Amino acid sequence: MLTWMLPLVGHVGICSSDGVIHDFGGPFYVAEDNMTFGWPTRYWQLDPDQCDPEPGGVASWDTAVLASNCEYKKRVHHICLDNCHSHVATALNKMKYQGRSDWNMFDVGWYLVFNGKFTDVAGMIRTWAPATALMCLLYWFFF
Repeated sequence: MLTWMLPLVGHVGICSSDGVIHDFGGPFYVAEDNMTFGWPTRYWQLDPDQCDPEPGGVASWDTAVLASNCEYKKRVHHICLDNCHSHVATALNKMKYQGRSDWNMFDVGWYLVFNGKFTDVAGMIRTWAPATALMCLLYWFFF
C-alpha cells in the first residue's frame, strides 16, 4: 500500500551473480529467489567489474551479498531506519561497489530512481497506475 501512494518508495533486493534475488523482508528474514512483496517492476543493473578488486568481481559480489544476508538474518526490520534498502546498501558497502563504502538506504533509492529501468511496460503500469488512480480519486473528491 505504501508503494501505491509513493511509487518511488518501494521494496528492493539484490541479486547474487547467478541471478538469485535476496531481500530483507521482515524481522530476522531474508528471502531468497522469492521476493517478499512480489516480483520486481524496476531494476538497476550493477556491474561486477565495479566491485572491490580483492578477491575481485563476481567473488566479491557473492561474498558481499551472502555476508549482508547473514547480518540481516539477525536484525529486526524497522520500516524507516533499518530496512530492505539498508540491506542492499550493506551489500554494496561490503563489495565496495564503485570504490565506495558509504552506501546508505537513500543512495540505493536515488540510484534506483535515476539509474533504474522498468522490467517491461507492465512493470511501469504496475508501478504508476495505483498512485495515478489514487491521485485522480483524491482530485475528484476534493476539487
